[in-house]
Amino acid sequence: MNEEPKTDYAIKLDIFEGPLDLLLYLIKKNQIDIYNIPIALITRQYLDYLNLIKSLNLDLAGEYLVMASTLIHIKSRLLLPVPEEPSPEELEDDPRSELVRQLLEHQAFKEAADLLTRRPILERDVFKRAAALPEEKRSSGAEEEELVEASIFELIEAFHQIVSRLDQKELLEIDLEKLSLSDIINDVMERLTREKNLTFDELLGEKRERRRIVYTFLALLELIKLKMIKAYQTAAFGVIRIFPAVEL
Repeated sequence: MNEEPKTDYAIKLDIFEGPLDLLLYLIKKNQIDIYNIPIALITRQYLDYLNLIKSLNLDLAGEYLVMASTLIHIKSRLLLPVPEEPSPEELEDDPRSELVRQLLEHQAFKEAADLLTRRPILERDVFKRAAALPEEKRSSGAEEEELVEASIFELIEAFHQIVSRLDQKELLEIDLEKLSLSDIINDVMERLTREKNLTFDELLGEKRERRRIVYTFLALLELIKLKMIKAYQTAAFGVIRIFPAVEL
């Protein structure tokens, strides 16, 4: 029987993003008005992401679970029957208002931080190079698209899409290949040295065993944490490409 791979290696997710970042990602993904959040939909998708994150052996910070309980609490309040003659205070009391305030404030800080990181800093950008599309795409005559840095949740989404395409039949598998995270990390960096940039699909090649996919994903997270690679995509929720952080 196929079982989820277990590893003794855990990556703490709050190194990368927090629960408000996940909510903003879901709002962007669903093209939702931040002032009118459909709590039932967002709560369901948020909990789905937490389950996926746990399956990757990522260490969830307590703030993620606190936000999950907050969303469930807001959802339960919205399900309460409205009084036949509500008072003005009850009409104005939207259970989502505090969450919206936090999201708007967090979004403003993220945008300000992004603007600051784009400003040149002495000696920081000496080895920096702009992300570029593969040579074959530029030479095909297609209009060059700007690459934007992908978030951790977009990487998780790409991982989920690959895993969901695997054969779901329950089979007895005997896997004699010994995998280690350090070996996968070295393999990723060696391939990036040769190829300059790769998609997650290209990194996996023909080897699509669930355990290898998980190890490859964990290797990418570790390399991003070490600032050795960066992940970019052409547009919102487009194909994700992995680049070395500096010219190799």
